[in-house]
Amino acid sequence: MLFVFTGCLSAQNVINVNARLIDSLHTIEIGQQIKFVNTESRPLETIYLNDWNNAFSSKTSALAKRFAEDYARRFHFAKDEERGHTTINSVSDQPGNQLKWDRPGNVVDLVRIMLEDPLAPGDTLTLNLNYALKIPNDKFTRYGRDNLGNYKLRYWYMVPAPLDNGWKLYSHQDLGLQYVKPYDIEIKLDIPTEYYAASGLDLTRTETRQGFKTINFKGEDRVDSEMYLTTSFIFESISANSNQVITNIQDEDIQFDIKNTILERVVGFLDKRLGEYPHENIFITQDDYQKSPIYGLNQLPSFIRPFPDGFQYDIKLFKTITNNYLQNTIFIDPRKEKWVTDAIMVSLMMDYVDTYYPKMKLIGNLSKIIGIRWFHAADLEFNDQYQFLYMNMARLNLDQPLTTSQDSLVKFNKNIANAYKAGAGIKYLEEFLGDESVKKSISEFYSDYKLKKVTDEDFRRILQKNASKDISWFFEDYVGTNKKIDFKIRNVEKRDDSLRVTLENLRDNDMPVSLYGLREKEVIYKTWVEDIRDTLSITIPNNGIQRLALNYEQEIPEFNQRNNYKGVTKLLDKPIQFRLLQDIEDPRYHQVFFMPEFEYNLYDGVAIGPKLYNKTFLSRTFNFSISPKYGLNSNTLVGSASVYNTHQFENKELYSIFYGIGGSRFSYGYGLFYEKYSPFLVFSFRNSYLRSNERQRLSIRNINVHRDENPEAPLLQPNYNVFNVRYTYSNPNFLKHLTASFDYQLSDKFSKVSLTAEYRKLFTNNRQINLRFFAGTFLYNDAMSDDYFSFALDRPTDYLFDYNYYGRSQGSGLFSQQIIVAEGGFKSQLQPEFANQWLMTANASTNIWNWIYAYGDVGIVKNEGDSGELLFDSGIRVSLVQDYFELFFPVYSSLGWEIDEPNYDQRIRFIVALDLNTLIRLFTRRWY
Repeated sequence: MLFVFTGCLSAQNVINVNARLIDSLHTIEIGQQIKFVNTESRPLETIYLNDWNNAFSSKTSALAKRFAEDYARRFHFAKDEERGHTTINSVSDQPGNQLKWDRPGNVVDLVRIMLEDPLAPGDTLTLNLNYALKIPNDKFTRYGRDNLGNYKLRYWYMVPAPLDNGWKLYSHQDLGLQYVKPYDIEIKLDIPTEYYAASGLDLTRTETRQGFKTINFKGEDRVDSEMYLTTSFIFESISANSNQVITNIQDEDIQFDIKNTILERVVGFLDKRLGEYPHENIFITQDDYQKSPIYGLNQLPSFIRPFPDGFQYDIKLFKTITNNYLQNTIFIDPRKEKWVTDAIMVSLMMDYVDTYYPKMKLIGNLSKIIGIRWFHAADLEFNDQYQFLYMNMARLNLDQPLTTSQDSLVKFNKNIANAYKAGAGIKYLEEFLGDESVKKSISEFYSDYKLKKVTDEDFRRILQKNASKDISWFFEDYVGTNKKIDFKIRNVEKRDDSLRVTLENLRDNDMPVSLYGLREKEVIYKTWVEDIRDTLSITIPNNGIQRLALNYEQEIPEFNQRNNYKGVTKLLDKPIQFRLLQDIEDPRYHQVFFMPEFEYNLYDGVAIGPKLYNKTFLSRTFNFSISPKYGLNSNTLVGSASVYNTHQFENKELYSIFYGIGGSRFSYGYGLFYEKYSPFLVFSFRNSYLRSNERQRLSIRNINVHRDENPEAPLLQPNYNVFNVRYTYSNPNFLKHLTASFDYQLSDKFSKVSLTAEYRKLFTNNRQINLRFFAGTFLYNDAMSDDYFSFALDRPTDYLFDYNYYGRSQGSGLFSQQIIVAEGGFKSQLQPEFANQWLMTANASTNIWNWIYAYGDVGIVKNEGDSGELLFDSGIRVSLVQDYFELFFPVYSSLGWEIDEPNYDQRIRFIVALDLNTLIRLFTRRWY
């Protein structure tokens, strides 16, 4: 029979931890007692515990999969001893009866304990656990054992999973706060005498013995017991009002009295706006800040300080303390309702900056430098970054509702955009209501629910209760969906002393918008307009208004502010502005940018010239670009131009339609030029689950090419056009990569189809296999007199001019060794190298050691009048950055031992990506 406490009990779990650090083994031995209360209205037959330390034990855990989805390679390639794990020795009840336990469904960071007798509602069960923790390296999540021998412990001991109308079972995915019910905690910790211990818990006793010291900590109503065991004392304890702030946040060599002043100001601001922090200690670390930093120029190296002394330290402290304040007092589900604490935190940060740094610019003191200050980015306030970074995702059609679970958010939304959208939404609400009711509601919410179970519905109820207007739109449209905000002024009708203004809501929502009347650049009229479901006409006084504008002061995170202006007495709704270099969008102007641009190929050399375009840092639906260049080798005008438009569809598998026309003129040989122009139409599809990389694309285009004739070698096909339809499926991931495409081409001389498929898989033993298959055949071919349109075994002729060849016509020399893995995908140059009937090849490689691979290719080449010929090659592939920088060293092929052949260096092939957009994708893929 289990030993059970019954009667009138608190519904609070109690945890006692007796731990001993064994530094030589990087382990902590734990004896733990949990007094668990059944707060459900039904008996329990099992109890679940979170064992998040064991999430590091497997390459298939939810944590490992999250790392892989974000292209974080460290965990998969780490040594086993770096990952950490939990070894459970025994689980028993209070009388000492051994209880059965398992890890349900192979979820490695959960422990399920089977009870001998059901635990009745309201009853308490005492569990005794004995286990050992192997502490992981801190390079994975910033918590664990670092290279200096310090132990940064978070979510280290086991805690009961929360009961809330059933078990809420969440695996460790490095998303932030663990979801648990508050508990009382006592920790007795034995550590070597050379170690120091720091925690937000209350230190109750320290006792030193030979070789060890025992430290006792205690806390009530806790959900986290972050603790540092360090070989040197790296923390400061500074009094701030009635609290002790224990911190090691980098202070930029600020004097102690200034730090003390800043801390008192930060804590005083939070006390005033939220209420008193219920715990004595506020424990904030540099790792806490780096897990959730202030993105932007604050992250530049320390020798570049665009902000005044103390500002960066102040704002880092404020964000980290506010986050700590809310996480340890507002017990909301951090997976599904985190938008509430995000909204409060970001809005408080904005108010803090407005209060103490009211003129702080987004780029700090850089905004005063000649040249930089001419950019619109220099005009933006520090608080403008929140709308801007949220709008980055909205413009990319990757924004997600604030109510989306944290584990379903793409990384940029999880780390940045959703929190910023939540905070910007609170400011939107404040401006709409025009009073202090939102600030009052946040204070009331904190006061009423501090250290209590709470939901986002409680937050909504308090906001609506204190609001003077109906704000249901905020929760239903702004919070609960990813609907964009976009209004325009459709028409203005002048009357005697008034204006009849017709407004149009371009989106399906009920959000309000502000309407301004402007004289020169001065606001002389403002009103808020509500209930615009489609169009709405209102009458406003005409007191010398020259222009009308919606959202002029940009208090609304609006998708497109460029259509918000309408002239009343002015001919243009807004003036035209020319800017040197790309800038942040200024909706008050029609902006055109120009900048120097260069490209390189062997024949033109460096081609340099101006680029005239309208693309800002945020993507936009309509774009044009004109880029004439002068080739320093060819001594003539080359370049490119394009114009295209995009239609986006929210929450649809068909998420965009992209169409336009583009053209280019460059050299394809010495003194020989090609001109290409192509109208195109592209349909893009994606998985409704945005963290999935699964994409589909259907492109339709007509490529028209004109080439100069070479008098010494007349072209058989100088001018031609090809109608091309291509379907592509892609699902690239770090662990498993799959792409496939079907291509159809039609010209007056030929018609051909081809299929390409590529598969990569990284196994748990770090073995990677790469497989590629290509098959292509001509439906008819009237251009067999040369191989210009033929399938290529190793180096396509690229008659569509799609590939970035640096020396496309070279038959020898370094530039002829550039390889783009397309069509046959061979690395050796074999004969026959072209197929005018059909070609079928298979390419494979596997790693030998780290980034060194063995590769092999095999294929059949079929030409008119000849039998199909079987060819093969093999060699060593050095993949420094896969698909971006690789070298291929042939060893053995249909030619024999190539490594013994003379001029072997001319057989080595290379992949080098110099295109800026290609390189940018390498670094942004983990964020989007």
